[in-house]
Amino acid sequence: MPRIRPATLLAAFAIVAGSAATIALADTQKGKAMPTSITASQPAATIANAFMPDGYREIARRAVSVDRQKAELVRYERVDRRNAGLGGEHFSTVISHDGRLKGFARIDLDLVGGRLPSREDTQAIAMDFLRKAAPDLLTGLKISWIEPHDEPLRVTRNGRTEDLSLTGMKVKMRNSADGLWMWVIVGADRKVMVFERDIDWIPFPGRRGTEKWLHDSWLVENGHALRAAE
Repeated sequence: MPRIRPATLLAAFAIVAGSAATIALADTQKGKAMPTSITASQPAATIANAFMPDGYREIARRAVSVDRQKAELVRYERVDRRNAGLGGEHFSTVISHDGRLKGFARIDLDLVGGRLPSREDTQAIAMDFLRKAAPDLLTGLKISWIEPHDEPLRVTRNGRTEDLSLTGMKVKMRNSADGLWMWVIVGADRKVMVFERDIDWIPFPGRRGTEKWLHDSWLVENGHALRAAE
């Protein structure tokens, strides 16, 4: 199983206007802090939003297909519009039609450059998260590796655009019950930064089969434009 690395974000991260695949906007609300404690009995949105940074608001919501199953993508960006748009700071969730949390991504500038937890601490944090957020995965879980992992982030500072790497510790796992992959990425703040589950891998020619709705580079490559609310 080759290691999946995110594609380098270049100028393609400019927002693609006028696309028929534009994410439908929902009414926006100011992001509010959620409780940091979660339990397996809570709804998927509540579990995911417990990891959303303060000062974010919902800017887009749309129906999507994940391995031919209905789901919903919701995207939040900073209220102050810092590094807004595809490639920038965001908190995004994907929840299946039956209410299962398929994943979330917390791509925030405040996580860049911090000290990462050890592999042992990363595993402990990841397992604690899965016990609460996805306990059904624990029975057949097999850890493949635990290593640093980069997520791309585009920022604008002093009028200049920069491409940065947001590094976390990734626990890559496989569900032996169905052969699908999953991972938890822990950020420098020792909280889950990215979670994805039920990832189908196509052995030949060797690529991910499951859609990458949480990844801005994939949205751009596939023509899914984002028009954020003003």
